[in-house]
Amino acid sequence: MTKALDAVVSLLDLEQIEQDIFRGRSPEGERRQRVFGGQVAGQALVAAGRTVPADRPVHSLHAYFIRPGDTAVPLVYRVERLRDGRSFTTRRVTAIQHGKAIFTLSASFQVGESGYEHSAGMPEVPGPDEVETAADRLRRLHLPADDYVRQNPIDLRHVGPLPVEAERNRSLITSRNVVWLRADGELPDDPLLHVCLMTYASDLTLLDTVLLAHGVSWGSDVVYGASLDHAMWFHRQFRVDRWLLFVQDSPVASGARGLARGAVYTHDGELVVSVVQEGLLRPRAPGHGSGPERSG
Repeated sequence: MTKALDAVVSLLDLEQIEQDIFRGRSPEGERRQRVFGGQVAGQALVAAGRTVPADRPVHSLHAYFIRPGDTAVPLVYRVERLRDGRSFTTRRVTAIQHGKAIFTLSASFQVGESGYEHSAGMPEVPGPDEVETAADRLRRLHLPADDYVRQNPIDLRHVGPLPVEAERNRSLITSRNVVWLRADGELPDDPLLHVCLMTYASDLTLLDTVLLAHGVSWGSDVVYGASLDHAMWFHRQFRVDRWLLFVQDSPVASGARGLARGAVYTHDGELVVSVVQEGLLRPRAPGHGSGPERSG
């Protein structure tokens, strides 16, 4: 694994401090002022998954970001065992810092069953080998790239424009965002780890889809953003260290909130994950702060 991927896998290896209570942390030297939403969601799913038998993979999660997370202190995850049925298991996880809940996640797990099968087809797009990495693209266009883009544990390759490109060339504005992604290295054969890393990765580009529709980017000083809630459905098993196509769109933005949804396909076109996220996207007057303003 690359150093960046190894660091994220380490973040997902929570410490169990009591029955159904786990402790996580943020990356050492984290430069963000708030905990990245994909991190807390991934860690919470790890906590839930460690209280469920291995033969019951997660099939859905629904999460709310309640307060900004503090990167300087540990995160405590408390798991509630809501149901252990013959086919389904349900868990609720609360992430706590400074004595207050900052995040909640409900997750449902199911034993393997057979039934009806169908799925929407994957759109035809250039393959990942035909698309530049986000870091290489920004470098070629002489556009700013922060450390997180350059040292991302997830290899991201945008088929369409980046938000900063649409901001500088308004003819590129679109409400569709298509990204090839994969973990930047080989991972163990642990299905829960792959699902939790996909949960982490899903928060990297969804709100970008809303920004693309308005020609603004995180690097400007005109928008403040934060994840509000996040839902995922896992339809089939997959490996996040193999190429996945994340097809995203934004059907609506209103009330200083934007909605984005996505479908994740394997390289051979199998639909494996569906995602929906709503985020706070609050326009503000130019000059009020600078740099990437996003939390949650």
